[in-house]
Amino acid sequence: MPGDPTAPDMNTQPRPVYVIGAGPGGLAAAAALRARGVRAVVVEKSDAVAASWRQHYDRLHLHTTRRLSALPGLAMPRRFGRWVSRDNVVRYLEKYAEFHELELVTGVEVTRIEPAPEGEEGWILHASGGRELAAAAVVVATGYNHTPALPDWPGRDAYEGRLLHAREYRNPQPYAGQDVLVVGVGNTGAEIAVDLVEGGAARVRLAVRTAPHIMRRATAGWPAQRSGILARRLPAPVVDRLAVLIAGVSVPDLSAYGLPRPDTGLYRRVKQGSIPVQDVGLVDAVRGGKVEPVAAVEAFDGAEVVLADGSRIAPDTVIAATGYRRALEGLVGHLGVLDEGGLPRAQGARTPEQARGLYFTGFSNPISGMFREMAMDAEKIAKVVARRAAKGTR
Repeated sequence: MPGDPTAPDMNTQPRPVYVIGAGPGGLAAAAALRARGVRAVVVEKSDAVAASWRQHYDRLHLHTTRRLSALPGLAMPRRFGRWVSRDNVVRYLEKYAEFHELELVTGVEVTRIEPAPEGEEGWILHASGGRELAAAAVVVATGYNHTPALPDWPGRDAYEGRLLHAREYRNPQPYAGQDVLVVGVGNTGAEIAVDLVEGGAARVRLAVRTAPHIMRRATAGWPAQRSGILARRLPAPVVDRLAVLIAGVSVPDLSAYGLPRPDTGLYRRVKQGSIPVQDVGLVDAVRGGKVEPVAAVEAFDGAEVVLADGSRIAPDTVIAATGYRRALEGLVGHLGVLDEGGLPRAQGARTPEQARGLYFTGFSNPISGMFREMAMDAEKIAKVVARRAAKGTR
């Protein structure tokens, strides 16, 4: 991603493009902007890049391949292997910011974005410490997994066992010998359940509300991510039919173990925000009786957990892998740019009609790979911003 030798000196640009968030989406956007001669300043509320990645559980690896997960301008090292670990993702993002000489401000939280005063173009960012930052344009990259979402189950606050969100889980060591219930069978819940089994938990149950689509991370060397990339070019009904055929060949039927095949199409689920579970040991653990699927959680009652089928269990610990909220309402909710679910109405290079120069990246979870999509978004955003800057607008 070479820079443009004819681009203006970035130090002469009084109002930079502010990028909010120093995760992969924000860093990629800043690097792509810099390569096109646009000054970009990354503002991060924590004290380092990759804050969310540093908080993930220890065994996490990307479910997308190293080659298809690199950000613009810097490949991931071959020594990281095909499936990159959490620690190596953090190393890569640290190196990425250094390699591209990104202008990074840490320890500052942007709390609200307002249009510039009437008669002026751009934006005003209200930040911690009473700061007001004048921006030519803004890229919001605060992350898909921003704020843990814990359902308001009846009796939750009086539960006598230990209840924690998956964000607080690191490794199985504290749960050795325990009876643990994992709530939620997305990728996080499935992987934590397997981790607990391998780490010596006495019993592991997995509460399932909706049966998931399960896919092998790779079949005969072909990564599921490449199938996801191809699927985005096909009609949804075709993808759904192909997914049934592929699952029938590569993933055994787990109905007898309490985990039936889903009754809705894979791509239909994806459109609703639910991506398939990449199998990293769940299938074998369920077939071996080491992870026991049970009904969804309905309520808590003293030391017991009440399940949707009326049964009651009394685990030592409940780990809620129940997802995250994007938490954009305080930042941009007043601008009319969010949909009913709190997601940006426009993402990538598209910018809302009533909010020109306000961009969003990293707020979807595509089957083609989040890192890959953020890399593509970064290039598209930079191209649009540079073109508009050349015309005197952002």
